[in-house]
Amino acid sequence: MKNTFILCALSVLMLSCGGTDSTNTTTYEHGKYADLAEKAQPIFGTLPAVATKVENPITPEKVALGKQLYFDVRLSKDNKISCNTCHNLATSGVDNKPVSPGNNEGTFGSRNSPTVLNAALHIAQFWDGRAKDVEEQAGGPILNPVEMAIPSEQFLEERLAQIPEYQTAFAAAYPNEENPIVYSNIQKAIAAFERKLITPAPFDAYLAGDSTALTEAQKAGLDKFMTVGCIACHSGNLLGGNMYQKFGTFGNYWDLTKSDPIDMGRFEVTKNEADKYMFKVPSLRNVAGTAPYFHDGSVANLNDAVKIMAKLQLNKELTDEEAQSIVSFLESLTGKVPADLQHM
Repeated sequence: MKNTFILCALSVLMLSCGGTDSTNTTTYEHGKYADLAEKAQPIFGTLPAVATKVENPITPEKVALGKQLYFDVRLSKDNKISCNTCHNLATSGVDNKPVSPGNNEGTFGSRNSPTVLNAALHIAQFWDGRAKDVEEQAGGPILNPVEMAIPSEQFLEERLAQIPEYQTAFAAAYPNEENPIVYSNIQKAIAAFERKLITPAPFDAYLAGDSTALTEAQKAGLDKFMTVGCIACHSGNLLGGNMYQKFGTFGNYWDLTKSDPIDMGRFEVTKNEADKYMFKVPSLRNVAGTAPYFHDGSVANLNDAVKIMAKLQLNKELTDEEAQSIVSFLESLTGKVPADLQHM
C-alpha cells in the first residue's frame, strides 16, 4: 500500500510538471521578468521567414541568379566591387566603414552603407527613403558614378549577355522571356535574393516563449530599452525601419556626433522643409555588428550611440551602466544569414 501511494504521488508530480511530453517547448518564467516577454510581444511582433512581394515572386532559380549577381564584381565598371563589398554578408551585411569606397580610385559614398540583412522588410530603402523597395534599390548603386560606376543599363546587359553562365542562369530564372538579360530582371533577381536574407535571433525565440533564450542581463536590457522609451521609434519586428524621424529632436545631431558635413536627410529628396534632418529609422537587428553608427558612420562605439540617441531623441542622460544594459539586449538581436545564401 505504501509503495502504491508513492507511485501515485510521483505520477501526479510528473503530470503537474508536464510529464514526459517533449513537444512542449515553452519555458515559463518566474521572478522579476515573469511578464516581460508578454509585454514585449505586442510591441515587436513576429519576424517573417521571407520578405515576399507579389510583383516579384521568389523562385529557387531567381534566388540563385540573384546570389550570383550579388557577389559578382563584374557588376562594377572595372570589375572591382560587388554588392557584397559594401554589404558584406560575413560581417552583418555591412563593410564596417564610415562610408564606402567606389569603383573609381578616391571616390567614396556620402553616407554609411546600411545592412542588407532584413532590409527587404523596411518601408523604403536608403537613409532618405528614395527607393520604394529592394527591387528599385538594387538598380541604383550599379549606375551610380560614385559607387559601381556602370555607365548605362545597356552596358551591363551586353556585358552579362556575353557570359555563358549568365545566359543559362537568366534563362532558368525567367523561362518565359525571349531575351531575359535585361536590367529590370537583374534588379528583380538581386532583390529576390535579398528578400531571403532574414535573420531570426535569440530575441525571437524569447518572444516565442523560450525564456532561456535571453540571459538575465539581456532581459534587464530589454526592460530598460522599453521603459526608457526607445520603442517610440524602434518597434515592430525589425525594431525600426518602419518610419522617418528627425535626428536631433532635443538638439543638433552634429554637436554630439561631430558630423561633417551636415546632412539634411530626406529633405534632399523631397525639398520639403518639414523633412530637414529626417532619416529612416534604422533597424536594430544585427546592430551589434554594424559599427560605425548613424547615417555618416560618425560614432564607432555602440554604447556611445545608445547614449547619444537617448539624449537627442528622448532628452535623457543615460549612465554608462544603463547604456551597457541596453547594449546587452541589442546583442540578442544578432542572427545568422542562412547557410545556403552565404558566399562559398
